[in-house]
Amino acid sequence: MTDVLRRGRASLAFSFFAQGATFALLVTRIPAIQDRYGISDALLPAFLAAVPILAGVGSVTTEQLVRRVPPSRLLRWSQPVVLLALLGVGAGGVVAELGLALAAFGLAVGALDASMNMLGVSLQRTYGRSIMLSFHAVYSLGGIVGASLAWAGAHWHLALWVSYLPVVAVLLPATLVGSRWYVDGEPAPVAEEKGGTGTVVFKLLLPLCLVMTFAYIGDSTVSNWSAKYLKDVLGSSEQLATVPYNVYMVTTLVGRAVGDFGVRRFGAAAVVRLGALVAAGGFAVVSVAPDAWVGMLGFTLLGLGLCVLVPQTFAAAGRLFPGASDAAIARLNIFNYVGFLIGSPLVGALGDAWSYRGAMLIPMVLVLVTLVYARSFAAQPDRYGGGHERPRTADVGRGSNGL
Repeated sequence: MTDVLRRGRASLAFSFFAQGATFALLVTRIPAIQDRYGISDALLPAFLAAVPILAGVGSVTTEQLVRRVPPSRLLRWSQPVVLLALLGVGAGGVVAELGLALAAFGLAVGALDASMNMLGVSLQRTYGRSIMLSFHAVYSLGGIVGASLAWAGAHWHLALWVSYLPVVAVLLPATLVGSRWYVDGEPAPVAEEKGGTGTVVFKLLLPLCLVMTFAYIGDSTVSNWSAKYLKDVLGSSEQLATVPYNVYMVTTLVGRAVGDFGVRRFGAAAVVRLGALVAAGGFAVVSVAPDAWVGMLGFTLLGLGLCVLVPQTFAAAGRLFPGASDAAIARLNIFNYVGFLIGSPLVGALGDAWSYRGAMLIPMVLVLVTLVYARSFAAQPDRYGGGHERPRTADVGRGSNGL
């Protein structure tokens, strides 16, 4: 059993890595995609909004499918679709082809994100301690690799499909091979759950949904607008404009690499409060930055602050509904895309109508509202960490990030 769990954790971590790289390659080349297809600034928010809408549909569909199909199977077949859709974005020549590729990307990524986090939460439950941040840390590592490859593509003026094809050629077979070792967990006994039922009570889940929305409004602001902000507002080159997302992913990697230890030592609520405060400070710095380098300092703080919110929200949902964690995570994952859906058009509309500097203050305020809901992450009787770990069902290695 120990070897099975270790392989399951390693293979799932690689899936997180691949998705981080894929998503980074898409969002950091938005200016290049816009130029390739001749999309106006006014039309760009519509394309950015279509992806999270369809991803929400994919997540809702996943909630229904996992009643009959294990999450591992959904992840195994949704990830190749996401990779091929990325290649389609780079290889298309007209706006209709871009629309089809983004539609496929959105639907598949909804299933992918939901099923990945379902498997992560079930593994954390089996481990009996906080490990979700380690999975999201590997996602950040993938984002760093993807953003670095995007920088290289911009630096050498490579066509989008030239940048994307080698990545897809490597990751697609690797993820298919790794999917052989995914581990589907069993739901916890219904008796452990609040309310004594194996169903999700939305009223109890709502605070976590709001935190997820606010976190992804902040994250989407970085992923969709950081390159444009640096180029158009702070006067950087196109090459330098790819760097903020990379800096953001580096700091999310650092924060998540140590985050599981922080949760075990201080509890999830304290970690979430600190993350919200640091993220708000990051948005404040970005909004007043006089040049690109100060702007990147703000994105550094954003990475350190926002990085803990999403993994801990998924983990908290798993603890809140242990008998129906897959359904809770699929439903919570929808608010990932609600955040993207609100964040991208909101920042764009405010930027056009007012100023992009002022627009950065809106996600700052919303992230601060997270402090009101931080008590939803407070320690439960089954809390992982710091003298409160449940007995482990298997000894699966040392340290939170040992894969």
